[in-house]
Amino acid sequence: MLEYKITARRVDEHGSIAQCKDAELVIDTDLKGRKDAFNPAELLLAAVAACILKNMERVAPMIHFEYRGVSISMYGDRQDSPPKMNSIEYDIEVDTDETEHKLQLMHNNIKKFGTVYNTVAPGTELSGVIRKT
Repeated sequence: MLEYKITARRVDEHGSIAQCKDAELVIDTDLKGRKDAFNPAELLLAAVAACILKNMERVAPMIHFEYRGVSISMYGDRQDSPPKMNSIEYDIEVDTDETEHKLQLMHNNIKKFGTVYNTVAPGTELSGVIRKT
């Protein structure tokens, strides 16, 4: 079993800082928003994207999947009352020469073994596609 720990603190009315290991992340907690930091909803989307990327790194050697690069676009649809993400969609573009079968095998493994993916999926409509660039 793995355990995770982060700390977060308010800096001022414009932002906060989250810390983990030797990393520090500025968080947009300004009520007016700010362009130089992720707000909580964007952090959620980034966490799902990071989970997908990390899973690809883990799964690729196991299924002998070779790729040169990957790019993910995430889209979240938020409902106002009560506030929550109604749906999250992703588009994974992989620079690879692998077959469509192997691409779908990668996608199935991403959906099956992603910690963040499997945490978010039961609470919202989480869907997406994987394709070659």
